[in-house]
Amino acid sequence: MLARLRDARLLVPTIMVVLSMPVLVGLGLWQLERLAWKEGLISAITERTKAEPVELVAFYDALAGKPLEAGEYTRVTARGRFLHDKELYVYAPSSTQGPGFHVVTPFVLAGLERIVLVNRGYIPEPLKDAAARAEGQVGGETSVTGLVRQPSARARFVPENDPRANLWFWRDFDGMIAAAFGDGAKPGQPIPLYIDAEAAAPGGWPKGGATELKLSNRHLEYALTWFGLAAALAAIYVTYAFGRLRKRSEAAG
Repeated sequence: MLARLRDARLLVPTIMVVLSMPVLVGLGLWQLERLAWKEGLISAITERTKAEPVELVAFYDALAGKPLEAGEYTRVTARGRFLHDKELYVYAPSSTQGPGFHVVTPFVLAGLERIVLVNRGYIPEPLKDAAARAEGQVGGETSVTGLVRQPSARARFVPENDPRANLWFWRDFDGMIAAAFGDGAKPGQPIPLYIDAEAAAPGGWPKGGATELKLSNRHLEYALTWFGLAAALAAIYVTYAFGRLRKRSEAAG
């Protein structure tokens, strides 16, 4: 058999195909495993967003020793007061309303004096001046309900944050806390998470519910691509090998 393959100049192509096929099929199977994982994750996140809200501190304490990712998108509720004079603005253009921002405001938890950052929602650029939406600047003790989000890292092609201009492009928790409080004393230890508020403020602005639940799930597409490459390689090899063997047979006859 080896001699026949060698004579037909098929030994090297055969070895390459034999080595390549398990890799291509294995990558396809791996993508199917990733598909099952991603579908499970999407299902779990959907359930969290529709569940009854849990108290924020109880949620955070229950996560002890676990990554925040394990509880992201959990629906939580907290009571405290907003520090409106320390608003932070995350650039968030809208496809329908044009340039705008998400308003992220430090929130001091009642009874604990610990801080979380609350994304109160979207405002169009003309409402960046808080005086233009004074009705939404809720004073005193209030409650907020929304989804837990974790700090993020700067992605490729995303601009650097500009703390001096109070212009943010990604959720840098430590940077935002530092910009909000500077060298001044913070009212308690920050809890390193965000709450995306689900309701609009009085007067309609900021407009809550800014969370985008869009998790990329192209694993089936990737799996079919790897399996397709394996099938194409097999078809090319069979066609090529058949042609080489026929030519050798004709030459020998």
